[in-house]
Amino acid sequence: MSTEMTMPRPGATRGPRTRLAVALAFPLARLRPDRLRRTLAFLARGARPATYDETLAAYDSVVTTSRRCAGWYGCLPRSVSIALLCRTKGTWPTWHAGVRTAPPFAPHAWVEAEGRLVGERGEASEYAPLMTVMTVGGAS
Repeated sequence: MSTEMTMPRPGATRGPRTRLAVALAFPLARLRPDRLRRTLAFLARGARPATYDETLAAYDSVVTTSRRCAGWYGCLPRSVSIALLCRTKGTWPTWHAGVRTAPPFAPHAWVEAEGRLVGERGEASEYAPLMTVMTVGGAS
């Protein structure tokens, strides 16, 4: 059986900020959901909303740096890494944790910017967020 992986676009970088964001994301991803949401909401304070291009560059950098984040089961640390990497540049994408509403039904975490999914296959209607952390309007 093969595992689906997310492939980065050419030109993605592997800088120290990306390695740090990935290293911090794995312990954060092990937190209880309420603690993870509170931690991310705290980190998002004062950031400006990330643009789609900024978030896509962070996505490419994260999946280039970490094969675990690029894999099918790496969605939570990948989404946290992307948010943390954007935060190092003063921005924050909209972070979601929820479920896929289309097959395969499964828990999933993802980021959005400018109302668009970043690095995800499918449409926004195929995902149902249960937790959201954003800059404008706080966390819900």
